[in-house]
Amino acid sequence: MRLRHFVIGLALLASSPVFAQPAPLHDLADDYLTPAFHAGRRDSLRQLMPANSVTVVLAFPTRNFSNDVDYVYHQNPDLYYFSGYKEPHSLMLIFKEPQTAANGSTFKEVLFVQKRNAQAEQWTGKRMGVEGAKEKLGLATVYNGEEFKNFAVDFSKFDKIIIDRLPTDVADARGDNADLYDLLKQLKEKAQIPDNYQQDKRFGTGLFRQYTGQLREIKTEEEVVLLRKAVEISCHGQAEVMKAVKPDMSEREVQGLHEYVHKKYGAEYVGYPSIVGAGNNGCVLHYTENEKLHVENKMVLMDVGAEYHGYTADVTRTVPANGKFTAEQKAIYEIVYEAQEAAFKLCKEGTSWQELDRVSRGVVADGLIKLGIITKKEDVNKYYPHGLGHHIGLDVHDRSASGTLKKGMVITIEPGIYIPENSPCDKKWWTIAVRIEDDLLIKEKDYELLSWAAPRKASDIEKTVAEKSPLDQFTLPKLQSGKKGF
Repeated sequence: MRLRHFVIGLALLASSPVFAQPAPLHDLADDYLTPAFHAGRRDSLRQLMPANSVTVVLAFPTRNFSNDVDYVYHQNPDLYYFSGYKEPHSLMLIFKEPQTAANGSTFKEVLFVQKRNAQAEQWTGKRMGVEGAKEKLGLATVYNGEEFKNFAVDFSKFDKIIIDRLPTDVADARGDNADLYDLLKQLKEKAQIPDNYQQDKRFGTGLFRQYTGQLREIKTEEEVVLLRKAVEISCHGQAEVMKAVKPDMSEREVQGLHEYVHKKYGAEYVGYPSIVGAGNNGCVLHYTENEKLHVENKMVLMDVGAEYHGYTADVTRTVPANGKFTAEQKAIYEIVYEAQEAAFKLCKEGTSWQELDRVSRGVVADGLIKLGIITKKEDVNKYYPHGLGHHIGLDVHDRSASGTLKKGMVITIEPGIYIPENSPCDKKWWTIAVRIEDDLLIKEKDYELLSWAAPRKASDIEKTVAEKSPLDQFTLPKLQSGKKGF
């Protein structure tokens, strides 16, 4: 029901039976990152910042979904990392040295937030406001966004203004003089930011990415707790879908089962658009249409990760929908599995990404040569076209600043083989796509496999697919609105 039609809604409500009252507003998760975590991240950033500098962090823009409806808002991970603030139309300044206000007080950072507005909050939810940000985020210096225009900060006195790439397509909200459009406009005027600021040494974005990458690539204990939960949720989703998958299911239904499990465990979102590709669709690396009506007796590549409190997992499994790998499917699967195992053995502090990729790609090349799919090692990239892995965290491809593994990093290892239709090899290999992706916490001398709960060996996958699912008895009425489609 669109809320603009609230009169009709109230009329219907008046004639409806009385339902149980909703849970109280305080019935919320209590395992978010603490104000002390965010304060620690700001202090760590200051240690990296050069003398007499300021770091500027802007919120992400809101994005329109349809007409007057926006997409669910997702905060700029950097702003969330340093503040804990999740609302749009906001800006944070982090200073290397304490600053002195007109009244003689000092401050090290300042956050500008959305102003409380009862009418707006009735439509889009409660805002934290100035007092809420002080109380819940532990910040001492907070102002409404409209106060930034006259906020006394002399940017010209700083030797460095550390800022990320500025958004270029921010809409100007009608009737709001403190939205992101206005904050960005005022920032450009106050700091005299030129059009070529990315090449200007005083504003270079390279420092921002370098510093935030250096911090975010190493996860704190608090972050690992959230990542561990996101990964375990994703793995249980993979295992439960293995039990439930049937040849007559659609790709979209398989996607829905994954995401239902995520929600059941309390994950707010997926960390990226879910990828469910049956047969040849699995050969499309970022296939997100998920529109095939029946997965049939195909292999189904499922790359689906839960996002829990901002931290995202990234787990991929490839399963035979009918429960059994064919000889060709298993041969390809085993090559990918062995490539992943070879990479695992090198996962520890000090190993380079380049070495990991070289070893895994060598295993894939040797395997494909043995099967007659390629004749020389250089051709391996035809069927293994992506890198071996990446960092995960607040972004599914998280910030980093190093090409070498370090203790505390959380990474993916994800070799794959994809053989599309009409490939220059025997037709029996066509449409086979396999990716196995796991999430690892790097330690000093080895690693911890965070994604242990999702079956990975071919034999274990077949056993899991054969198990009964709680969803086997879940049936819905047939639609009477038409015969097409299903």
